[in-house]
Amino acid sequence: MGNFEIREKSFYLDGEPFQVISGAIHYFRVVPGYWRDRLEKLKAMGCNTVETYVAWNVHEPKKGQFVFSGMADVAAFVKLAQEVGLYVIVRPSPYICAEWDFGGLPAWLLNEDGMRLRVSYAPFLQHVREYYDVLLPILKPLQITQGGPVIMMQVENEYGSYSNDREYVKTLAALMRDGGVDVPLVSSDGGGEEYLEGSRTAGIYPTINCGSHVTEQFQVLEQYTDGGPLMCMEFWDGWFDYWGSGEHKTGDLEVSAQNLEVLLKKGNLSFYMFHGGTNFGFMNGANYYDCLTPDVTSYDYGAPLSEDGQITEKYLRYQEMIGRYAPIPQVPFTTKIERRSYGELAVKRRVGLFEALSDISEPVACVYTKTMEQLGQNYGYILYHTVLDTEPELKSLRLWGANDRALVWLDGEKVLTLYDRELNDAHEVNTTMNKGASLDILMENMGRVNYGPYLERQRKGIEQGVQVNFHMHSGWTHYCLPLDNLEKLDYAKGYTEGQPAFYEFTFTVDEAGDTFLDFAGFGKGCAFVNGFNLGRFWEIGPQKRLYIPAPLLKAGENQIILFETEGKAADTITLADEPGLG
Repeated sequence: MGNFEIREKSFYLDGEPFQVISGAIHYFRVVPGYWRDRLEKLKAMGCNTVETYVAWNVHEPKKGQFVFSGMADVAAFVKLAQEVGLYVIVRPSPYICAEWDFGGLPAWLLNEDGMRLRVSYAPFLQHVREYYDVLLPILKPLQITQGGPVIMMQVENEYGSYSNDREYVKTLAALMRDGGVDVPLVSSDGGGEEYLEGSRTAGIYPTINCGSHVTEQFQVLEQYTDGGPLMCMEFWDGWFDYWGSGEHKTGDLEVSAQNLEVLLKKGNLSFYMFHGGTNFGFMNGANYYDCLTPDVTSYDYGAPLSEDGQITEKYLRYQEMIGRYAPIPQVPFTTKIERRSYGELAVKRRVGLFEALSDISEPVACVYTKTMEQLGQNYGYILYHTVLDTEPELKSLRLWGANDRALVWLDGEKVLTLYDRELNDAHEVNTTMNKGASLDILMENMGRVNYGPYLERQRKGIEQGVQVNFHMHSGWTHYCLPLDNLEKLDYAKGYTEGQPAFYEFTFTVDEAGDTFLDFAGFGKGCAFVNGFNLGRFWEIGPQKRLYIPAPLLKAGENQIILFETEGKAADTITLADEPGLG
């Protein structure tokens, strides 16, 4: 058993002063077959600790249904870190931000009318309590006081940037203590006084998040630590990309190195990120300031270790800097990793979405439109179908309370593509129609906002309704499309050029290696390899290729399926041996 304390001007580990030099790796963004490799490389850079969030929506995807296996096996990740020789900081806040869908909150919360998030709202806190009743017994034996490697846990995340309900923060801390957490509890906030004041709570030690101006922000933090150690819980060493943002962001290495030296001299730190990993599936987050900016599939972050685990110039520079203040251990890398090109693959089969609809979705009829969450769907797409049987013509269309992107067809002819705020405006439809024409609207959930007041406005699909000309239209059939059952596709059903479709490719693997799916020629959609959802693609970039880790491949024949929504497709894709991050 061990002990980790916060006292005087330092952290103390088993009675001795201890400088935390940590790096963030999110177990849910890395395939388990590569956890050891990433942890070994973290230690080899000079870090003694690994930090990870715990994503509620990963572990409780449906209310009362818990997952702690595979990529969600947080206990296995923590135990492996201890085996490698690292301590662990766990951040199990209900909300994590992290450029992760809905900031880690489960989408099913939005099915409850009146739900209020991250405040003292009894129904929300009851859901947190029931989640912690399952999570905390898993984390409790992993604490250093129980012989594990966990030295501290975080209560909330950047709460001072969201609200100032200190009673809520106090309640979360009490839930954790009641659940057996006895290591120090910490918060993390921006380095300004207003942020730190918003979450200031007795018994929770404050830390800050920042990427620059460390000296000034530490001066503010000192006002809140009573002379105790200073820590930057998130030292931002890069940044994230969003679709249409231009070039891949990597940050300024010289400025970053200068700030790192200040942190090493004055306190403690955790690199955010050490290794970003990948927003597999539909789990990318989004930001909303003036407009919606969904994050790309790669979470490379410009981190010291690239998305596919390659050591970068930034890694070597940080390693050299850390070596001035702490010993750099010799760590053998025990996982064989190599990049491989599998060349150009031709389309083997294809089937249209409308042709395949009955195989992969069950219709749900309702007078009014329902959102994904109201239909028990968390992610993906949803198709709304109706017949215009009372309108002699279609002049304009308006979607009320809609998120995030819509493709609209009238009698099979695409008439509109709407995104973000365009959805709630009236749009002229300059096309003729016969009475009884079909109207189809494919809504895409582009990833829920993970930061700020828009958290409570993240129902996906169409909530309020569809205005046709001057009236709200009734009589809808809903087709949920989470795309988690593509084995049901029947490629004999047919295909219509220019319409959304599924494209199948196969390739043979003799020796598995990391590879990168180049989707040039395809417009927008998502990709699957051997049934695993790799994530989204979009021709607007900056990401031009999707990372496929070798553990997702198998000896022999492998399958790739692309779902493309714009009706823009090529006859081939390429599996290359270099990433394409713009």
